[in-house]
Amino acid sequence: MHIAFIVTRADSIGGAQIHVRDLAFRLASGGHRVTVLAGCEGELSRMLAEKNIAFLVIKNLVRPIRPVRDFLAILETRRLLKKLKPSIVSTHTAKAGMVGRIAARSLGIPAIFTAHGWQFAEGISGAQRFFVENIERLTSKMCKKIITVSGFDRKLALERKVVKAEKLITIHNGMPEVEEALRARHTRMAHNGTVRLIMVARFQRQKDHPTLLRALARIRDKNWNLELVGDGPDTEKIQGLAAELGIAERIDFAGQRLDIPRRLAEADVFVLASKWEGFPRSILEAMRSGLPVIATDVGGCGESVLEGVTGYLVEKENEEALGARLAELIASEETRKAMGQAGRRRFEEEFTFDAMYEKTMKVYEEVISGGSCLET
Repeated sequence: MHIAFIVTRADSIGGAQIHVRDLAFRLASGGHRVTVLAGCEGELSRMLAEKNIAFLVIKNLVRPIRPVRDFLAILETRRLLKKLKPSIVSTHTAKAGMVGRIAARSLGIPAIFTAHGWQFAEGISGAQRFFVENIERLTSKMCKKIITVSGFDRKLALERKVVKAEKLITIHNGMPEVEEALRARHTRMAHNGTVRLIMVARFQRQKDHPTLLRALARIRDKNWNLELVGDGPDTEKIQGLAAELGIAERIDFAGQRLDIPRRLAEADVFVLASKWEGFPRSILEAMRSGLPVIATDVGGCGESVLEGVTGYLVEKENEEALGARLAELIASEETRKAMGQAGRRRFEEEFTFDAMYEKTMKVYEEVISGGSCLET
């Protein structure tokens, strides 16, 4: 089997890039041919090169809406796919999903799209929602299957009448095991009584760092510090807010890191404050490391976090509720340990990479056996 993955960007490592990387690694190790295409080179292409996995640049594939470049990207992708002759095209992220499916359809190559959170979800600007929603209605007709990584996203697509029910399949994200997570199951590092909180997320409008910082300012009398892993356009704004709230000295702005498993193994509590989500991989990484999770109750977060069992879900932009839950876990090592262990068990039962891989392979095989991607 020859699988061609298409993702918009390779210069940032988010959920879609990690998803493509992990699938590419497993497929290649299983003897399948893999080619990854993206709009630029970067950390993802470097990782793929280390495993001798083919990578090609689609020069005109960019994230913003650029009608002329988007049209050129479709032609460019078509030329590359015509030369590659893959068994299936697997597209990821909104722009790559549009470009890749149109190009694949023009060649009669079977294609699928994996939605890592819809770009017409609540919280995204109205103009963007309207445009993306209508583009998706069109391009959904150009592939045999659409994988949603959460039941929430499947429900949203059906409610908005974007995709037919028979075309949708939900496959929750899965994470491969790592050594640091295995070690963290048995022991957590001591921090001289200080509870170490961590959030892994880009500094951008989707992620709600302001609510987290305001919640922590409410409990400044508690013994905590916070590590914020990630970069993005709002970094300086959030650093300024931390200073304004008088808690900057207790926050480590770690920047983008590639050693996330180690950072999680050194933490005590994982937090994800968001305005909207699909099905966050960062929560699964935290559960894999045996961390209790406090997350905003948006998107598919409630499909991984079990309220009161593996952590807590809090209302969006509710700093009082978030502060109260943080204070609860900071105060009780016993609760942190019990929830972390429950999260680890849930990860092993529901969110392993092997389970995700097997389900995804069944979709590939079904789509390939069905032949052309043209909808009848």
